[in-house]
Formats: sequence, structure tokens, C-alpha cells
Amino acid sequence: MLTERENKFLERAIELSREGMKGGKGGPFGCVIVQGDEIVGEGCNQVTSSNDPTAHAEVVAIRDACKKLKTYQLEGCEVYTSCEPCPMCLGAIYWARPKRVVYANTKDDAASIQFDDDFIYKEIAAPMNDRKISFVHAPHPKAQKVFQDWKEWEGKTEY
Repeated sequence: MLTERENKFLERAIELSREGMKGGKGGPFGCVIVQGDEIVGEGCNQVTSSNDPTAHAEVVAIRDACKKLKTYQLEGCEVYTSCEPCPMCLGAIYWARPKRVVYANTKDDAASIQFDDDFIYKEIAAPMNDRKISFVHAPHPKAQKVFQDWKEWEGKTEY
């Protein structure tokens, strides 16, 4: 059971999902990022309107929050999203490091309206040679040198 505060943020994410869908921006997904009692980032799915397959609601909201907060990590923040995050968004959320995620619809609910992430989950678990998209490992000494330089670089910002 959500508190009144939590429900308010989740309902804003749901409202964004409807606004984005009705506005022709993309699929029916919305997200807000909250710090304390303030929304610091918002997003709706903009995949089809921006021709960007990464413009999912969570990614758009994370980018918005990070820009506003001038940081690349959202420690202490909460993510409220209209649907359980897909594998890409889940990865983005873990990289952003918020303290928690609250979601309304499930990935099964999304699959029931043709947003099925099961294919991606199976591909992630599949051996590289069995994936539907060909992945070619091409080791290169110049790439290794860049990694070695990073390892030794004293001016780096680790994350």
C-alpha cells in the first residue's frame, strides 16, 4: 500500500504515460524522478516521435533529472514509473543508482499490449554465438591501450 505522497508521484507518472500516448510521442509509458518531495525529472516514451529507440520514459526522466541536478547519479532519489522497466531501462536505473523504484503495470501487462521484453531477456541470457543479432569480438591493441591509459589516469572520475 502506497502512502499519499507515493501515490501522488506514481499518478504523475501514469498521467505522463497518457499525455505522451495521446500526444503521439510514443508508447503508453511515463516516469518521474523524485528527490525528497520534489519531482526533479519527468519523461514519457518518445521513441516514435524522436526516432530514438532509447527514448523510453525512464531514460528520458533520468536524463532530465541528471541535467537538472547536475550529476550523473541519482543516489537518494526515487523512480516512479507507470510500468515495470524493460531491460534497457533497468540497466539505466542501476547505472543512475536511485534508492528505489515504484511501478504500476508489470512486464506481463506490457506484453499483453505488444510491448514484450521477453525476447531481450532471452537474448541477454543466450551465449554470444546463439544471439539473433551477430556479435563479433575483434580485440584490438589500440582499444586495450585506451583501457590501460584509463587505469593509470590520475584525473579520472570513477563511477
